[in-house]
Amino acid sequence: MNITLSQAEKIISAAKEKATAINTLMNIAVVDAGANLVAFARMDGAWLGSVDIAIKKAKTARFFDMNTGDIGGLSQPGGSLYNIEHSNNGLITFPGGIPLKNASGDIIGAIGVSGSTVENDHAVAAAGTAAI
Repeated sequence: MNITLSQAEKIISAAKEKATAINTLMNIAVVDAGANLVAFARMDGAWLGSVDIAIKKAKTARFFDMNTGDIGGLSQPGGSLYNIEHSNNGLITFPGGIPLKNASGDIIGAIGVSGSTVENDHAVAAAGTAAI
């Protein structure tokens, strides 16, 4: 199962709406089940450095099928995934990446958001996931 472009566009639209509502500018990436980029939006004025971070958050969430913030907790010194962020050509292990599931609960992709605090990044990503 894979996310469709139509679904990815709905996710990005909902995420942009949330970003606007909380007065922040975001980069929003949606990847498919194979962690390939399906759709991307950079809101006018969003940080250029966050483009790569948003994409890597989406890929990280899909590679491990969990929220990137959860991976971050496991990757701290002494954690079971310590230093994992150095694998797979670089992962992002702080909030803002969330796996995307279809109605049957199958993972069909992931969203990654970057451009503000990690709390805002996660809130915008969560709003995107609610669109499907």
